[in-house]
Amino acid sequence: MGATDRPIHVIVNPAKFDGDTSGVRAEVEAAVVQFHGALPVWAETTEDDPGFGQTRAAVEAGAGIVCALGGDGTVRAVASELARLMRDREPEGRVALGLLPGGTGNLLARNLGVPHTDLAEAVRVAWTGEDRRIDLGWARLDGGAAEGFVVMAGLGFDAAVMDDAPEGLKDKVGWAAYVVAAARNLRGEPFSLGLAVDGHREEREARMVVVGNCGALQGGIELAPDAQIDDGILDTVVLTPSSLAEWAAVAKDDALKRGSSGGEEGDDDVVCRARGSRVAVTVSPAQLVEVDGDVLREASELEVDVEPLALTVRVPTGE
Repeated sequence: MGATDRPIHVIVNPAKFDGDTSGVRAEVEAAVVQFHGALPVWAETTEDDPGFGQTRAAVEAGAGIVCALGGDGTVRAVASELARLMRDREPEGRVALGLLPGGTGNLLARNLGVPHTDLAEAVRVAWTGEDRRIDLGWARLDGGAAEGFVVMAGLGFDAAVMDDAPEGLKDKVGWAAYVVAAARNLRGEPFSLGLAVDGHREEREARMVVVGNCGALQGGIELAPDAQIDDGILDTVVLTPSSLAEWAAVAKDDALKRGSSGGEEGDDDVVCRARGSRVAVTVSPAQLVEVDGDVLREASELEVDVEPLALTVRVPTGE
């Protein structure tokens, strides 16, 4: 039995719909019936399980495709678990991830050209699109268990902004909620940073470190314009603005375009970039860490590596 003969499983975060998924469920079911001819299998995340267990259950039940309907955190949970479960399968036997828009960022969908404003169109792509294999990042805080991510891991200012953006405000004004949170955190103190990328180490002060699997973030900002989601490489960006003017330059992309690769002559004082498959970060004092917008906790050490082509995602034909 091929993937097209097996059911579509939809894993939804009810918190993104004020706890009432009846409306969005009806919309998704109508679209799935139109393209697939049968109702999807519906599963909701919980506060205790944001998608890991539901993904395991879907695969065990023989899902042809598993769709994540929620924010970037829901996508992260489903993607990470799918990647773990598919490691020992041949590429042609892997279950693909479908991306259905339901959050503020929908960052993986944006980076892959998947519809992120039209739910029915996203369902069509999930069913009729083509498979694309992409990399997955794994982050370990202070030597702990690995946390998967598809877009980025961030430390310092980035994580503080994520932590300070209320869900209610995000639901009302979208990504602009992060602008409000950023304004409240602009005057934070820099921290001491030790950064090693593929063993090449440097030390400096920083306000923010982002290790990206792909480049496009909220508001159209290209934090890592050279990043490719399937090249087996992580793109690390270190930001050290010391004034409001320098933060403004970062927001407008001026500083990002000016920054150069770590270790090269002429490194920008505000932006430093480096590329590699393994990244080790040590900071003092400890800083908040986030992965794909999920704020984890404070850590003094962050280790990140990439698992090449670990995840299969359904994308528009020709992407």
